[in-house]
Amino acid sequence: MTVQLFIINTEQYTVSHDSQWRAQHRLPFMSPGWVMETFNPSDTHQLLPRASQTGSHRQSGGSSLSALLSTLVPVIIVASIAFLIFLVFQKRFDRVYGPRTYLSVLDDDERSPKQSAGFLGWMKEYTQIADEYVLAHSSLDNYLFLRLFKILMIVCFVGCVITWPVLFPVNATGGGGQSGLDILSFSNVQNPVRYFAHALIAWVFLGFVMFVITRESLYFAYLRQAYFLSPYVTSQISAKTVLFVDVPEDYRTEEHLRRSFRDVHYVWLVSDPGDLEDLIKKRDQAADKLEGAEIQMITQYVKTRNKKGNKGAPEENRRQNGNAGGIYVDPKDRPTHRTKPLIGKKVDTIEWSREELQRLIPEVAQKQSELQRNKGKITSAAFIEFTSVRAAQAAFQQVAHQTPFHLTPTEIGMKPDMVIWKNLGKSWWMVKAMSALCTAFVTFLCVFWTVPVAFIGVLTNVNYLTNQLPFLSFINNIPSVILGVVTGLLPSLLLSVLMTLVPIICAMLAKLFEPTQGAVQLKTQSWYFAFEVIQVFLITTFSSGAASVATQVLSNPTSAPTLLAKNLPKASNFYISYFVLFGLMTAAMQLLNIVPFLMTLVLGRILDKTPRKMYNRYVSLTGIGWGSYYPKYTNLGVIALAYSCISPLVLGFALLYLAFRYNVLFTLGTQIDTKGRAYARALQQLTVGIYLAEFCLIGLFAIGSSSSAVGAGPLVLMIIFAVGTVIWHMQLRAAMSRHLTSLPSDLLAEEHCDNNDEEKSYPAGQNRRTDARKVDSGTSSGDEYQVPAAADPPAPPTGFMGKLKEFLLPNRHASAAVISKYILSPHLANPVRPYTQQELEAAYLHPALSAETQIIWLARDEYGLSQQEVQDCRRAVGEGLEVSDKAAWVDEKGNVNWNERELRKAPIFEEDVRY
Repeated sequence: MTVQLFIINTEQYTVSHDSQWRAQHRLPFMSPGWVMETFNPSDTHQLLPRASQTGSHRQSGGSSLSALLSTLVPVIIVASIAFLIFLVFQKRFDRVYGPRTYLSVLDDDERSPKQSAGFLGWMKEYTQIADEYVLAHSSLDNYLFLRLFKILMIVCFVGCVITWPVLFPVNATGGGGQSGLDILSFSNVQNPVRYFAHALIAWVFLGFVMFVITRESLYFAYLRQAYFLSPYVTSQISAKTVLFVDVPEDYRTEEHLRRSFRDVHYVWLVSDPGDLEDLIKKRDQAADKLEGAEIQMITQYVKTRNKKGNKGAPEENRRQNGNAGGIYVDPKDRPTHRTKPLIGKKVDTIEWSREELQRLIPEVAQKQSELQRNKGKITSAAFIEFTSVRAAQAAFQQVAHQTPFHLTPTEIGMKPDMVIWKNLGKSWWMVKAMSALCTAFVTFLCVFWTVPVAFIGVLTNVNYLTNQLPFLSFINNIPSVILGVVTGLLPSLLLSVLMTLVPIICAMLAKLFEPTQGAVQLKTQSWYFAFEVIQVFLITTFSSGAASVATQVLSNPTSAPTLLAKNLPKASNFYISYFVLFGLMTAAMQLLNIVPFLMTLVLGRILDKTPRKMYNRYVSLTGIGWGSYYPKYTNLGVIALAYSCISPLVLGFALLYLAFRYNVLFTLGTQIDTKGRAYARALQQLTVGIYLAEFCLIGLFAIGSSSSAVGAGPLVLMIIFAVGTVIWHMQLRAAMSRHLTSLPSDLLAEEHCDNNDEEKSYPAGQNRRTDARKVDSGTSSGDEYQVPAAADPPAPPTGFMGKLKEFLLPNRHASAAVISKYILSPHLANPVRPYTQQELEAAYLHPALSAETQIIWLARDEYGLSQQEVQDCRRAVGEGLEVSDKAAWVDEKGNVNWNERELRKAPIFEEDVRY
């Protein structure tokens, strides 16, 4: 959603959203001043310049502090207003700004502490709760997302400490003749001997970054081990379940799979539901139609009765027509629809829906029963639950079949609701072919996305084009108001949509072949990060640097290397404001939570007419799309490494951390689980910033020292460091690759289980559904784990020096044993509740095989029409349909209401099964 903001007249210096900035710098502008372009709550579009010349923000005069301040002031004002609105709304709208503190559908271990009363009362809990609270009460992914900002803050802060005392004096006294902020950049250095300072500082700072990435990779491995070996996780079915794909046809029986693996506990063969999914879709559509039509009729009846004012004469509205004492509703007041758009027969919606349900419910039930007895087509995928986590990990890591790409273990620990079922039956060669084609398409996007962006840039300068291209002179006859919309608002809207489409396209492509939602997010993260680095960083930096010297290069081509060496570093001035503005606006909008606010309190009241829709919107917590969020902020980290002297980066990341911390603690849920792998991938992607910093320095050293033999020294130093970086990166990836998906055997060896060995495995052909026991023991096999330690691990050190030791020596002070004992919440030491027999059998069945008919939830009225409809629906449809009018009612104005404080009493409430 976009919101048009305001226009501010001031002077030239600017920061724009990356693509908008590129688009509008391709052609000269027609008028000076500032334009606050459209704002998208999911992305931050910054202030855009209207200057008389391309690259005017880096003219010979340099960027001044006053220009920078003139950039910041309006954005600070907007961010402050947004923050004040948040403070005012925060206590009034709990559903938007604190749903995790009170929603009763959340278990106690999922809720956040209730916020204190008062205008700023929330700050007490906000400051007292540690980040580790998120790890235990929200999710591993949410915790690690916050940790990314903390790590980037540390990197930027240490970068300032290392680079400022040395490089600022070296650059400022470099004698390059620059002015303003440009005197602090590399471009102001005239003597190549001074490049030694840059080379040595690069060794120190980039070496520190490499240490941080290594340290965080180790910490992630230890945290992952402690978390996934906690009793809470190991007691879940998913912890011991492995997804195998490309199962050969002769292996697609339970008996054969049991012979192929040891310690098998349960087997789910994935059936092809065929036309069952279409039948279920029709059944659910009919149920939705029935529910909506019933609510519409009841509310209209109440409004009509109250309008007539004849509450005391209900007998006038009753008649005997097969339903003694029944309430009569005039046929013209009953909802109708056409069976086909425009040309279909007009029918009574309620009667039609009942007939459809009467036909479809038994048909669906029969097909489900047949498929559950494995009478349908079996696809080339199977889920196998093992008796222990150790057995599952062993099966996940073994080569299961003599033919490559057959009986391949693809995922372990995935939740059933994360599986993309339609992709499980695809052969390995089809998956690889689709992956290659989709990757090629994304590569095409990364390279050629500048074309539509350039077209949008043309729209912003259409007046200029009429002077250059006479056949477009008719544009001059367009009214100025319309032309202003075309050149101002329309390009902003188009570019906003264009940039929003990229992660959506990536996710749509990944869903064509990936087996789980988590895998889709990881693939999207990889693709979108490449797009961000190429389009947002590289093209912005180099096109802006080149544009500012294009005229001089054309007049004197031999001066190109020198001019680029002086002007490319000036792009850092752009990013100074970009980071602060991005941090300010994104942080403010994250706190304001404008999208949930509009969806819940505005659109929800307009669109939601049934208790079901109201309930579903109310209890659904917004989640973060890791594939689209991580790349944005990881790319900011890449830019921070490339321009490591930029001090305001610390402020930008700090603001983002504080804003996201509030939402993670009090508002956000977790919709997609990547098991922390998105964070690990972001750490690896940060190395792109190291490489870019090294390559840029090598290039600048080579250009700047071309006239001096002494200048070759820094160049050689950076080449040596770059080679060392490649070796370090290869070793790190090799060392950590297995730790991202597997658990170490030395921790799995310490198994604590009960003595119920008879439940360890079942004979071939016997699953739990054929066993006499009807309830699972809580962990399918009774196994529980804890991270072993030869002795009680010491508590994490405290104080500044203690934190420093923990940071420098994670293997000693932040090991899996330490995290398990001192960091994880106590409730993670408790296993989940026992599974019922039905829950166990349905765990990894195709959803179509166990999908039940939804309850028809009506709203009770004072005249008894809803109770009559409940009985009529049950009688007309028969067995298999449940109808209720509890926990919702129609008030005297004909509006539907429901009990928001007792969510568990709603007829459609179902306790989540923690698979």
